[in-house]
Amino acid sequence: MKLYTKTGDDGTTGLFGGDRVQKCDPRVSAYGEVDELNAALGCSIAAGPSAGVKKQLAEIQSDLFDLGAELATPQGKTQSQRVTQAAIARLEGWIDEASNAVPALRNFVLPGGTAAAAQLHFSRAVCRRAERAVVGLAQSSQVDPRLVIYLNRLSDLLFALARLENHGSGVADIPWIPSAR
Repeated sequence: MKLYTKTGDDGTTGLFGGDRVQKCDPRVSAYGEVDELNAALGCSIAAGPSAGVKKQLAEIQSDLFDLGAELATPQGKTQSQRVTQAAIARLEGWIDEASNAVPALRNFVLPGGTAAAAQLHFSRAVCRRAERAVVGLAQSSQVDPRLVIYLNRLSDLLFALARLENHGSGVADIPWIPSAR
Protein backbone atom coordinates (compact mmCIF):
# COMPACT_ATOMS: atom_id res chain seq x y z
CA MET A 1 0.00 0.00 0.00
CA LYS A 2 1.33 3.41 -0.94
CA LEU A 3 1.61 6.14 1.65
CA TYR A 4 0.03 8.71 -0.65
CA THR A 5 -3.52 8.40 -1.94
CA LYS A 6 -3.86 11.66 -3.91
CA THR A 7 -7.43 12.01 -2.55
CA GLY A 8 -6.43 15.12 -0.63
CA ASP A 9 -4.94 16.90 -3.61
CA ASP A 10 -8.14 18.94 -3.95
CA GLY A 11 -7.77 20.35 -0.42
CA THR A 12 -10.19 17.93 1.23
CA THR A 13 -9.79 15.10 3.69
CA GLY A 14 -11.96 12.24 4.84
CA LEU A 15 -13.58 11.96 8.23
CA PHE A 16 -14.67 8.73 9.91
CA GLY A 17 -17.95 7.77 8.32
CA GLY A 18 -16.86 8.83 4.84
CA ASP A 19 -17.69 12.56 4.81
CA ARG A 20 -15.14 14.77 3.06
CA VAL A 21 -14.39 18.26 4.32
CA GLN A 22 -11.93 21.03 3.56
CA LYS A 23 -8.57 20.59 5.28
CA CYS A 24 -9.12 23.98 6.93
CA ASP A 25 -12.38 22.78 8.56
CA PRO A 26 -12.43 23.49 12.33
CA ARG A 27 -12.81 19.75 13.01
CA VAL A 28 -9.67 18.97 11.00
CA SER A 29 -7.84 21.84 12.68
CA ALA A 30 -8.81 20.51 16.11
CA TYR A 31 -7.60 16.98 15.52
CA GLY A 32 -4.54 18.36 13.74
CA GLU A 33 -3.62 20.28 16.90
CA VAL A 34 -4.07 17.07 18.91
CA ASP A 35 -1.78 15.30 16.44
CA GLU A 36 0.86 18.01 16.93
CA LEU A 37 0.51 17.59 20.68
CA ASN A 38 1.12 13.86 20.27
CA ALA A 39 4.29 14.62 18.28
CA ALA A 40 5.41 17.07 20.98
CA LEU A 41 4.94 14.33 23.58
CA GLY A 42 7.13 12.09 21.43
CA CYS A 43 9.80 14.79 21.65
CA SER A 44 9.27 14.93 25.41
CA ILE A 45 9.91 11.20 25.62
CA ALA A 46 13.01 11.55 23.43
CA ALA A 47 14.32 14.28 25.78
CA GLY A 48 14.93 11.56 28.36
CA PRO A 49 12.58 12.03 31.31
CA SER A 50 12.46 9.52 34.15
CA ALA A 51 11.14 6.03 33.40
CA GLY A 52 7.85 6.71 35.20
CA VAL A 53 7.19 9.86 33.21
CA LYS A 54 8.07 8.07 29.96
CA LYS A 55 5.51 5.39 30.77
CA GLN A 56 2.83 7.98 31.54
CA LEU A 57 3.54 9.90 28.34
CA ALA A 58 3.30 6.73 26.25
CA GLU A 59 -0.14 6.01 27.74
CA ILE A 60 -1.20 9.57 27.03
CA GLN A 61 -0.07 9.27 23.41
CA SER A 62 -2.49 6.37 22.97
CA ASP A 63 -5.24 8.39 24.65
CA LEU A 64 -4.60 11.21 22.18
CA PHE A 65 -5.16 8.86 19.24
CA ASP A 66 -8.52 7.99 20.82
CA LEU A 67 -9.29 11.67 21.32
CA GLY A 68 -8.36 12.45 17.72
CA ALA A 69 -10.58 9.63 16.50
CA GLU A 70 -13.52 11.11 18.40
CA LEU A 71 -12.81 14.51 16.85
CA ALA A 72 -12.56 12.96 13.37
CA THR A 73 -16.04 11.48 13.70
CA PRO A 74 -18.63 14.08 12.65
CA GLN A 75 -21.94 14.70 14.37
CA GLY A 76 -24.52 12.05 13.72
CA LYS A 77 -22.02 9.33 12.86
CA THR A 78 -21.84 6.31 15.13
CA GLN A 79 -18.90 6.40 17.49
CA SER A 80 -18.00 4.95 20.80
CA GLN A 81 -16.86 7.19 23.59
CA ARG A 82 -13.16 6.55 23.63
CA VAL A 83 -12.04 9.19 26.12
CA THR A 84 -13.50 8.04 29.40
CA GLN A 85 -13.99 9.58 32.79
CA ALA A 86 -11.52 6.95 34.04
CA ALA A 87 -8.83 8.40 31.73
CA ILE A 88 -9.47 11.86 33.18
CA ALA A 89 -9.32 10.47 36.74
CA ARG A 90 -6.00 8.77 35.88
CA LEU A 91 -4.57 12.16 34.83
CA GLU A 92 -5.84 13.74 38.04
CA GLY A 93 -4.15 11.03 40.10
CA TRP A 94 -0.88 11.60 38.27
CA ILE A 95 -1.18 15.36 38.81
CA ASP A 96 -1.63 14.81 42.55
CA GLU A 97 1.33 12.40 42.72
CA ALA A 98 3.65 14.76 40.85
CA SER A 99 2.50 17.83 42.80
CA ASN A 100 2.96 16.09 46.15
CA ALA A 101 6.53 15.14 45.24
CA VAL A 102 7.77 18.72 44.72
CA PRO A 103 7.86 21.85 46.89
CA ALA A 104 4.66 23.88 46.96
CA LEU A 105 4.37 26.41 44.17
CA ARG A 106 4.85 29.93 45.52
CA ASN A 107 5.06 31.93 42.29
CA PHE A 108 4.80 31.61 38.54
CA VAL A 109 7.69 29.73 36.98
CA LEU A 110 9.35 30.12 33.61
CA PRO A 111 9.61 27.15 31.26
CA GLY A 112 13.05 25.61 31.39
CA GLY A 113 15.43 23.65 33.52
CA THR A 114 16.47 20.25 32.22
CA ALA A 115 15.93 19.33 28.58
CA ALA A 116 13.12 16.97 29.60
CA ALA A 117 11.41 19.63 31.72
CA ALA A 118 11.72 22.29 29.01
CA GLN A 119 10.20 19.91 26.44
CA LEU A 120 7.35 19.09 28.84
CA HIS A 121 6.69 22.83 29.23
CA PHE A 122 6.63 23.13 25.43
CA SER A 123 4.22 20.20 25.20
CA ARG A 124 2.01 21.95 27.78
CA ALA A 125 1.82 25.03 25.55
CA VAL A 126 0.93 22.86 22.53
CA CYS A 127 -1.71 21.15 24.67
CA ARG A 128 -3.29 24.50 25.53
CA ARG A 129 -3.46 25.34 21.81
CA ALA A 130 -5.13 22.00 21.09
CA GLU A 131 -7.58 22.67 23.91
CA ARG A 132 -8.45 26.08 22.40
CA ALA A 133 -9.03 24.45 19.00
CA VAL A 134 -11.38 21.85 20.49
CA VAL A 135 -13.24 24.55 22.44
CA GLY A 136 -13.53 26.50 19.18
CA LEU A 137 -14.92 23.46 17.40
CA ALA A 138 -17.46 23.04 20.19
CA GLN A 139 -18.83 26.50 19.34
CA SER A 140 -20.16 25.20 16.02
CA SER A 141 -20.33 21.40 16.40
CA GLN A 142 -21.24 18.92 19.05
CA VAL A 143 -18.13 17.87 20.98
CA ASP A 144 -18.10 15.54 23.96
CA PRO A 145 -17.20 17.76 26.95
CA ARG A 146 -14.82 15.07 28.21
CA LEU A 147 -12.45 15.89 25.36
CA VAL A 148 -11.99 19.46 26.61
CA ILE A 149 -11.70 18.27 30.22
CA TYR A 150 -9.07 15.69 29.25
CA LEU A 151 -6.94 18.30 27.46
CA ASN A 152 -7.34 20.73 30.34
CA ARG A 153 -6.12 18.12 32.84
CA LEU A 154 -3.34 17.06 30.51
CA SER A 155 -1.91 20.57 30.36
CA ASP A 156 -1.91 20.68 34.16
CA LEU A 157 -0.19 17.29 34.27
CA LEU A 158 2.49 18.37 31.81
CA PHE A 159 3.26 21.38 34.01
CA ALA A 160 3.42 19.15 37.10
CA LEU A 161 5.67 16.66 35.30
CA ALA A 162 8.02 19.44 34.15
CA ARG A 163 8.41 20.53 37.76
CA LEU A 164 8.89 16.90 38.84
CA GLU A 165 11.62 16.36 36.24
CA ASN A 166 13.50 19.45 37.40
CA HIS A 167 13.09 18.49 41.04
CA GLY A 168 14.28 14.93 40.41
CA SER A 169 17.39 16.31 38.69
CA GLY A 170 18.12 18.80 41.46
CA VAL A 171 17.23 21.78 39.26
CA ALA A 172 15.19 24.53 40.90
CA ASP A 173 12.14 26.04 39.24
CA ILE A 174 12.96 29.30 37.48
CA PRO A 175 10.80 31.96 39.15
CA TRP A 176 9.13 34.62 37.06
CA ILE A 177 10.30 38.02 38.22
CA PRO A 178 7.94 40.70 36.91
CA SER A 179 9.53 43.69 35.28
CA ALA A 180 9.61 46.84 37.38
CA ARG A 181 7.86 49.46 35.29
